[in-house]
Amino acid sequence: MTSDRAGHFYIDGDWHAPVAPAPAIPVIDPATETRIGRVAAGSAADIDRAVAAATRAFPAFAISPVADRIALLGRIAALLEERAEDFARAIATEMGAAIGFARASQVPFAIAHVRAQMEVLADYAFERQEAGFTLCKEAIGVCALITPWNWPLYQITAKVAPAIAAGCPVVLKPSELSPYSALLFAQVMHDAGTPPGVFNLVGGTGEVVGAALAAHPDIAMISLTGSTRAGVLVAQGAAVSVKRVVQELGGKSPNILLPDADFAQAVPRGVMAGMRNVGQSCSAPTRMLVPADRLAEVEALAAAAAAEWRVGPPGDEATTMGPIANAAQHARVQAMIAAGQAEGARLVAGGPGRPAGLDRGFYVRPTVFSGVTRDMRIAREEIFGPVLCIMPYADEDEAVSIANDTVYGLGAHVQSGDPVRAKAIARRIRSGQVHINYPAWTAHAPFGGYKQSGNGREYGVHGFEEYLETKAILA
Repeated sequence: MTSDRAGHFYIDGDWHAPVAPAPAIPVIDPATETRIGRVAAGSAADIDRAVAAATRAFPAFAISPVADRIALLGRIAALLEERAEDFARAIATEMGAAIGFARASQVPFAIAHVRAQMEVLADYAFERQEAGFTLCKEAIGVCALITPWNWPLYQITAKVAPAIAAGCPVVLKPSELSPYSALLFAQVMHDAGTPPGVFNLVGGTGEVVGAALAAHPDIAMISLTGSTRAGVLVAQGAAVSVKRVVQELGGKSPNILLPDADFAQAVPRGVMAGMRNVGQSCSAPTRMLVPADRLAEVEALAAAAAAEWRVGPPGDEATTMGPIANAAQHARVQAMIAAGQAEGARLVAGGPGRPAGLDRGFYVRPTVFSGVTRDMRIAREEIFGPVLCIMPYADEDEAVSIANDTVYGLGAHVQSGDPVRAKAIARRIRSGQVHINYPAWTAHAPFGGYKQSGNGREYGVHGFEEYLETKAILA
């Protein structure tokens, strides 16, 4: 299916060739560095076509019965579950996620977003009486959704599901670097019976398609997950038409291990959390903050945990860590490892180059640095790879100071045997989420950033409400 549709966009309920021919974008297999296909590159004319379709669909869809939207989301979820293996294999191929991780996390977590929005919609009061006025919540309008390559299906459903629940038609621009899961998702939307114009997909680059979406006057809201640089550009483009902008951007999340934590459990789990998805998660806890007098103990535990990763081809059932998703990011990770060495950080595990026996593909050695100070590049810049920084602290105040000493504020972790103490520390950290003792993930907890990690929230009712306008009727 993906090869059949790779040269087309999904607009107004059907597949269409680009308005004007343009050079196709190559799709590279990160495990082999070979081209495995091409996808169409969209233009501003394709965006105009998609936005026009969404605009036509908006009046009827915005007031469609809640029961109809819940039923549509249910059909979407059922089809995603039915085709879960197709999605897992597409994600393993297009961005190098280990097939086991794609099956266990990438796809199920994506489906959870759809189920969560069904639950939100079933109980949500779109109109309620307040003292002296009626409060109404209404669909904001046509929404543009820009999604990244690192969690390709997960980020699509995190945006599409709440938009559909709210009654908003959408134009989706998936990453051109991991496009196949998006094409499969468009077919799911079609087969689920989504009304024409409610879901539209136009592929292409951020410089062309993303910029056209940001500037389009008929788009009421744009939701972007990507780098902070991309977020700035989108916000600048959107400012002209004063559209709502929701951004989930970069991160440099801390993981504070308090002295009373169970280090034998907390350190290996912290390494796993920082390196899962090959470290390509914006909220990955890549700064491990530990008591200075426990540094040697932590180093030994972290080195042993890093050695447990099985790096190899993503389709191999034994692999737990595949390659970095693309050439540019692989080069970035290698450059940051070199920077850590140059600035005097101590290598505890891994280092530059590929793992032994892997001479081709964008593979990286799971790497742990210790003795990292807050002024080093590896402590301040988002690496987006399996590189962990161990940073010593003298006391709780210094731990919190180091945790907050970043332009980012997306996620954080605290490990402690005392829940009251852990929550007290969590309240002092400037980030949109704080996880205590590695809790279970939920699609209902709001997710988003402080500072340069973005604005607005995703997931659950808080993400759903980003797609609504607020009206007060006084009578």
